[in-house]
Amino acid sequence: MLELTQLGALMNTGRFAELEMRTREYLSLQPDSGIVWQILGTALSAQGKDAVQALSRAVQLLPNEAAAHNNLGNAFARQGRLTEAVASYRRALNLCPEFPQGYNNLAHALLDLRQFDAAAVSSRRAIALNPRDAEAHSHLGCAVQGLGRPDQALECYRCAIAVEPDFAEAHNNLGNALMEVGRTAEALASYRRALKINPAFAEAHNNLGNAFRSLENLKEAVASYDRALRINPRFAEAHCNRGIALRLQGHTALAQSSCRKALEIDGRSAAAIIGLAESSADIGDFLEAEALFKRAIGVESESPEAWAGLVRLRKMTKADAPWLAQAQRIADKGLVPRQKIVLHYAIGKYFEDVGNFDQAFAHFRHANDMTKLLRTSHDRQGLTRTVDFITRTYDAKWLSESRLGTIDSALQPAGPVFIVGMLRSGTTLAEQILAAHSAVFGAGELNFWSAAFESYRTSECAQTVQGLASLATDYLRLLREVSHDAPRVVDKMPTNFAFLGWIHAALPNARIIHMQRNPLDTCLSIYSQHFESTVSYANDLEDLAHYYLEYRRLMHHWRLTLPENVVLDVPYEGLVADQESWSRKMLQFIGVPWDSRCLDFHHFKRTVITASKWQVRQKISSSSVGRWRNFEKFLSPLLQLMEQDSTAGAA
Repeated sequence: MLELTQLGALMNTGRFAELEMRTREYLSLQPDSGIVWQILGTALSAQGKDAVQALSRAVQLLPNEAAAHNNLGNAFARQGRLTEAVASYRRALNLCPEFPQGYNNLAHALLDLRQFDAAAVSSRRAIALNPRDAEAHSHLGCAVQGLGRPDQALECYRCAIAVEPDFAEAHNNLGNALMEVGRTAEALASYRRALKINPAFAEAHNNLGNAFRSLENLKEAVASYDRALRINPRFAEAHCNRGIALRLQGHTALAQSSCRKALEIDGRSAAAIIGLAESSADIGDFLEAEALFKRAIGVESESPEAWAGLVRLRKMTKADAPWLAQAQRIADKGLVPRQKIVLHYAIGKYFEDVGNFDQAFAHFRHANDMTKLLRTSHDRQGLTRTVDFITRTYDAKWLSESRLGTIDSALQPAGPVFIVGMLRSGTTLAEQILAAHSAVFGAGELNFWSAAFESYRTSECAQTVQGLASLATDYLRLLREVSHDAPRVVDKMPTNFAFLGWIHAALPNARIIHMQRNPLDTCLSIYSQHFESTVSYANDLEDLAHYYLEYRRLMHHWRLTLPENVVLDVPYEGLVADQESWSRKMLQFIGVPWDSRCLDFHHFKRTVITASKWQVRQKISSSSVGRWRNFEKFLSPLLQLMEQDSTAGAA
C-alpha cells in the first residue's frame, strides 16, 4: 500500500519518467498487479510512448475494471487504431453504464470513424448523465453536423460554450458550422476566439485560412495555413489547403509542392490528390487530371469532389451513364450541403451535355437553391445605392480633375490591359487569345482594384491625385512582379468594370477591353456554374437580372465618362464567329503587332484557373451561342434583359 501511495505521488506531481522506472521495478517483483500495469500505462502515455502492451496486460488482470478498458481504448485511439478503441470503450460501458467520460471517449472515436449516427447516440447518453458536460455537447455538434444538420450543430456548440466559455475546441467547431451555413464573418470571429484562448491551436489556424479563402482573401489564407504548419509541420490537411490557396493565386508549382507534401504525410489524402488533379487541369493536362481524379476515387470511393471533377474535363456522352448512376447514388446519401451542391452542378452538366435540358435545369436549380441557404442574400438595394453613388460622384468632371499628375502608363515597363465584363462573358477566351502573343503576359484575375477602391474611399490622402499616383505605382509594381516586365500585361478580373473611372484616372494610357455577351447566355452560364467563392447574385434568376441591369447601367456611365479610345467593346458572338478579325482589332487596340499564334491560342501552355479552363483549350466554337434557347421556358425572370439589350440579336 505504501508503494502504491508513492507511485500516486509521482503521478500527481507529473514525474512520469521516474514513475515509469518505479513501476517497472515494482512489476519485476509483482508482475500480476493490474493496478500497477495501469499506472505504467499512464506513465507511458504521458510521455508519448506506446502504452498498449501495458494496458492490455492491465485488462487481462482486471477484466471487470471499466477504467482499465477505457484506458486501453485511449491508448488505441492515440495510435489511430479506432476500431479497437471503440471495442474497448464499449466493454468499459458494458461494465459501467453510468460512465459519462466513457461515452465521450466512444463518441470521439466514432466521429473519427465518421460513424455520425452512433456518435450522436453516445454523445446524447453522456449529456443525459451530465447535462453540463461541455465536451459531450461539442461531440454531439460534430455528429449532427456530420449528418448534414449544421443548424442543430450550432446550438450544440453554443451549449458547450455556455458551460465552458473558454472551450477553444467548441469555438473552433462553432466556426466550422457557421461556415457550413454561409455565415463566414461570424465563423472568422469564432476561429479568432478559439485562437485567442489557444494561440497554438493548429486546426483553428487552418480553419481560419479556409474562411479567408472563401472570401477570396488568399494572401491571408496562406498566412493562416503557414501558422498552422509552424505549429504542426506534419498537418497534412493544412499542406493541402495551402496548395489550394496557392493554386487559386496562379502559383501552380508551389501549389503542387504543397499537395505532394500532404501526400508524403498522408498517402490516402483524397483532397491532396484532387488538388493535384485541379492543378493539372489548370495547365491543360486533362489526361493527367482525369487519372488523378480516378486515383482520388480509388482512395475515397464516394468523394463528391472527385466525381464532379471528372465532368469538367470534357463533354459527357450517353456512354458515361455509369458515371451518372454513381453520382446520383452518392448525391442521395447523407452528404453535407456543400458536397451535394458540387454533385448537383455536375449532374446538371451531364444532362445538358447529353441533351436532356429539363433534367439539367432541375439539377442546376436544386444546386442553386441549396447554395442560397448557405450564403448571404443578394442585397439589391445596396447594389443600386452603390451604383447610384458611383455614377453621381465619379463623373467626367471628377475624372478631369483627378487624373492630373498621375502616372503615364506608357512610360512603364509593363503596359496594363484590362479585360472586363460580366462573369462568363468570354473574358477568359479574350485573355487566352491575347496571351498567345509573344509580347503579352496573361496575369489572370488580380485582386487589386476592389481593395484599392475601398482604401481610396476611406483614406484622406487617397482623395488626391497623389493618392491615385500611389495606386498606379503599387499596381504597376504588382504587374512587374507577376510578369517579369512583359511589354503588355493582361488583368482579366471581370468585375473591374466597377472601377474603370479610378483605373483610367490612375493609369490614363491603360487599355480596357469590355467583353459583351448575350445577357441570357451570360446569366444562364453563371447560374449553371459552381463558384468556390461567394457570388451573391449567382443563385437566383431575379437577382441575376437585377445585377445585370446594374452592370449595364454602370457601363453606360463609363462610356459617357471615359474617352472614346480607352474602351473597346468586343462581342463574344462576333469573336467566335470571326476570330481573326476581332483578334486583330484587340491586338491593334492594345498596341502590339499581329501574331498568328493568337489564332492557335488553344495550344498555348499557361495556367487557367477559371471554370473555362477546358473550353479555352479547344478550337473556337459557336456551340455555346444561343445556349439559353434550350432553357427558355425556365428563364422568364431574365427575358426583360433581351428586351433592353441592343446586342441581344447577336444570339
